[in-house]
Amino acid sequence: MLRIYMLQNLYDLSDEGTIAEIIDSRAVSEFCGVDSSNQVPNGDTLGRFRNLLIQHGLQEQLFTQVVVMLMERGLILKKGTMVDSTIISSPSSTKNKDKKRDPDAHQTKKGNTWHFGDKAHIGVDRNSGLVHTVEATSAKSCSRWRI
Repeated sequence: MLRIYMLQNLYDLSDEGTIAEIIDSRAVSEFCGVDSSNQVPNGDTLGRFRNLLIQHGLQEQLFTQVVVMLMERGLILKKGTMVDSTIISSPSSTKNKDKKRDPDAHQTKKGNTWHFGDKAHIGVDRNSGLVHTVEATSAKSCSRWRI
């Protein structure tokens, strides 16, 4: 049940969505320790389990312990990060249904070329290559990350 609860939180799934993922995905069912669809708890059981964790203050303790375990294994990163920004192009034309450009997108110059769109700022651990953070901003903004 703890693995199911962690998976549900990680992917922000509803009770029914969690059950569907366990049944549909072999990787998810193996992670949760479920061998057949007969072993999958129903939505009411998931809800009662979640409420018991919250009622007894165990939810915070559970997630704190998971963070500690991930840090011990070097899977949560605090230093040694590289940030790369990639331009995500948007149509600059107003020849669309609304006769407007994306209000959140902006122009930026990269080299001698102008681009219209947004930027994806991607934080990556230098040693393992694991992506740990992704943030989207307008193309004109600089990353607010200071590494």
